[in-house]
Amino acid sequence: MTDQSPPRLRHPEKAKKPDNPQPKKPAWIRVKAPTSKGYAATAKIMRENRLTTVCEEAGCPNVGECWSQGHATMMIMGDVCTRACTFCNIATGKPPEALDVFEPGRVADAVKKLGLNHVVITSVDRDDIEDGGAEHFAMTIRAIRKQAPGTTIEILTPDFIRCDPSVLEVVVEARPDVFNHNLETVPGLYPEVRPGARYFHSLRLLQRVKELDPTMFTKSGIMVGLGEDKQAVHAVMDDMRAADIDFLTIGQYLQPTPKHHAVDRFVTPEEFAAYEKAAYGKGFLMVSASPLTRSSYHAGDDFARLRENRLAKLAGA
Repeated sequence: MTDQSPPRLRHPEKAKKPDNPQPKKPAWIRVKAPTSKGYAATAKIMRENRLTTVCEEAGCPNVGECWSQGHATMMIMGDVCTRACTFCNIATGKPPEALDVFEPGRVADAVKKLGLNHVVITSVDRDDIEDGGAEHFAMTIRAIRKQAPGTTIEILTPDFIRCDPSVLEVVVEARPDVFNHNLETVPGLYPEVRPGARYFHSLRLLQRVKELDPTMFTKSGIMVGLGEDKQAVHAVMDDMRAADIDFLTIGQYLQPTPKHHAVDRFVTPEEFAAYEKAAYGKGFLMVSASPLTRSSYHAGDDFARLRENRLAKLAGA
């Protein structure tokens, strides 16, 4: 499923941009190439079910580790995104096809075959569809509940910025266990990094999820190394807590190609540890902050800890 075409074809809007140098990664970033039997087995199920994964499309550095354990993050609604974020390696442009009504069933079948305790479902942005794909998310959640009732479900959604606000209710009513939407970066970098999005819209989206269902876990993440400073990162943490977000992820931005946003610097493991400590101090129930942290990395284990932390907090209240 993954598209190996040159960057100029995957990202036509970036083709004429000057190249940005890609600095050598420090030792704490490097990972081994995927070679395990588990990796091959997961890849086979993805291909047989004709599914796309964000692990491949976005070039995630953790794909070898996760797939060796059968943990693949499935990306619904196609593999072409209508946005053109400068950090992302998913192909951009006009999606060539309508939504596949059989996709939710294939996703659920793959979840059952993989025997997942926890699954993460994400998508491209589909600004060409009236509801932004909200009903498709809901159908996918319902299909997984039917075929794999013991699996907890985490969704990582678009911002639905061009849709009627009521579409969010469609997704929340399908009762995912975790509702994730990434802020991605600090507000000052949005015009460059997320030109099609709006920081306070994304923040408000997550706040509305809690208003619609106070029991639902909410989650969001940012990348560092894009040019932000520590003060701005702490301000984002404060904004997230004001929106009652439960779970924060912070990871290192890695530049997919020379045409993408330049890496400003590699944040050290010590700085990540300091961010994690500060975030817990601000009241997050769960924090994952490390160079290789990604939204769905160790998501199942983290969800178990998230539930435990909520119970502990309620017991101590």
